[in-house]
Amino acid sequence: MLLTPIEIKDSILMALSSLRANKLRTGLTILGVMIGVSSVIGLASIIGGLDGAMEIEIDTLGSNAIYITKFPFDVDYDKLTEKERNRPPITSGEAEAIIENCPTVDGVSPQNYYFKPGGNEVKYKNRKAKRAYVMGTWPDYLRVNNSSVEAGHFLTDNDERFRIMVCVLGHEVAEALFEDEDPIGKEIRVNSSKFTVVGVLEKRESNFDTDDENRYVMIPLSVFEKIYHWEEELFLVARASSYEEIDQAKEEIISTLRVYRKVPFNKENNFALSTQDTFKEFIGEITKYIYIAMIVITSVGLMVGGIGVMNIMLVSVTERTREIGVRKAIGAKRSNILLQFLTEAMTLSATGGVIGVLFGIALGMIVNALLDFPLSISVFWVVIGFGVAVSVGLISGIYPAMKAARLDPIEALRYE
Repeated sequence: MLLTPIEIKDSILMALSSLRANKLRTGLTILGVMIGVSSVIGLASIIGGLDGAMEIEIDTLGSNAIYITKFPFDVDYDKLTEKERNRPPITSGEAEAIIENCPTVDGVSPQNYYFKPGGNEVKYKNRKAKRAYVMGTWPDYLRVNNSSVEAGHFLTDNDERFRIMVCVLGHEVAEALFEDEDPIGKEIRVNSSKFTVVGVLEKRESNFDTDDENRYVMIPLSVFEKIYHWEEELFLVARASSYEEIDQAKEEIISTLRVYRKVPFNKENNFALSTQDTFKEFIGEITKYIYIAMIVITSVGLMVGGIGVMNIMLVSVTERTREIGVRKAIGAKRSNILLQFLTEAMTLSATGGVIGVLFGIALGMIVNALLDFPLSISVFWVVIGFGVAVSVGLISGIYPAMKAARLDPIEALRYE
């Protein structure tokens, strides 16, 4: 039999009155649900922010950029065969071959980095640049990597051809070495070599404290190879004429490199190509597994909270047995008793859900403020978190509510 609006209202008011009468018990039960929901919201906000920020970082690479490396960027080196380990390195000669034979490629930039144990020593007078990275590259770097010069000019073809000892500084390196002084034309020491500064790159914004080009000391690739003999780490960045032609550009590059690297017709490539889409798919896979782990972890917390709600409601039914008997004796129906205890359970969980949502958002904001970490508060996860909290209350309250509704009024009145 359906309840009337007045009966529903009375049941809700009685449920709220009962919860207010047991503040400590109510608070502890709400706490369990709150922790589970706040974990969902907080972790989802942080993961969503991280995912969005990484997508933005990947977007800066350019939709028509193609990375050519010795191994795939996500390779597991422990699983490489001996033959795979012996792949020939990528060389600048392959960059020249791509330029000559790939009509849909608009430019190629070989890039190589030198990592000195303890960090590279980059000095000007008594000033040092911390965490600076030496990179050898070609003049096409700017166009291929969507970069621009803030002061001076970039490396030139003559710098590369004649191995001229010049460099272009990343924004952070220039600030550390020169502060307000004009760096153009000044001589700096990079490890054991001297270079003349000819340019400074514009500052590149980043969501992460990564080894971005703000920390680069860029020198001609020919000079880099002469000084460091660091050939194994070289890779190429090619730029297709447009995003629509990127698949055609990849096919041309693969054909050119297979010929250049003398790969037999029936053998797989001994090099790897990656694009912006490749990186996004990889990040998407990682994010998916992180979300799955988050759901598993927070589900345990919500399950514990649900068990807490059920136990508290069972205790409440036992303590209020005589009250239930009195209500039934004066005409309360089973449905009234059932609704009252279900309402109590759902109110407990819903309150925990609301507080959990607020705490979860606050948690994300605190992490963002302390670590300068990107934050993304998703309405989807807020709704899911609150909905799950209410559902936990409903499911956890069914058994205690049915137990209360089935009590025999005579036996209940005899209960001491």
